[in-house]
Amino acid sequence: MLKYKLSELREKVIYESSLVEKMLKLAVEGLLELDSIKLEQAFDYESQINSLELEIEEMCISLIALYQPEAKDLRTIVMILKMNSDLERMGDMGVNIIGSAQYLIERPQLKQLISLPNMAKETINMMNDAMKSFVTDDVDLAKKVCVFDDVIDAYNEQIARELLTYMLADAKNIERSMHLMRISQDLERIADLCTNIAEETVFIKEGRVIKHHQNK
Repeated sequence: MLKYKLSELREKVIYESSLVEKMLKLAVEGLLELDSIKLEQAFDYESQINSLELEIEEMCISLIALYQPEAKDLRTIVMILKMNSDLERMGDMGVNIIGSAQYLIERPQLKQLISLPNMAKETINMMNDAMKSFVTDDVDLAKKVCVFDDVIDAYNEQIARELLTYMLADAKNIERSMHLMRISQDLERIADLCTNIAEETVFIKEGRVIKHHQNK
């Protein structure tokens, strides 16, 4: 019975990740295509993600109370509880991105967006790889996700430097630059959360902590 419940729990958290992915893709498309409808569609996913987060949390707590799982089963439930929280926070970051995108598409474009779309694409790929590593118990892929976080950090730093030059050049550029910077920072935070999921996958499979480079 517990194994069936764990399988159901895994399916729910995988579905939750698919909702977050759809939200992020629509948010980025809405920004790039100046499409307010896509941004509204992206925002509609927030309530679904929040409801599912509460459902998964309640299920995790119930399984621990009812079955008193041990070893890998307990690690799986605890880590899904953490992943669930990470995914909900990604949804919150997505809402921030949508808000900034709505502001930006209503105003003249500050600059041609090149690095930001690439960063968004790589961040979404990172999330897919993190979830794939969880689904397939692929520890090597999970470790690659952790390493790839440095690439997203580099994008964020590059974008911040570029936008700083626009803000220094003309005070009228500050608000739009700040919103673009906010999107970049939210993508960087999402990548950090993807790293959390990858680290949790390693913990489920191997029972060891690699967070903060432990057992490097």
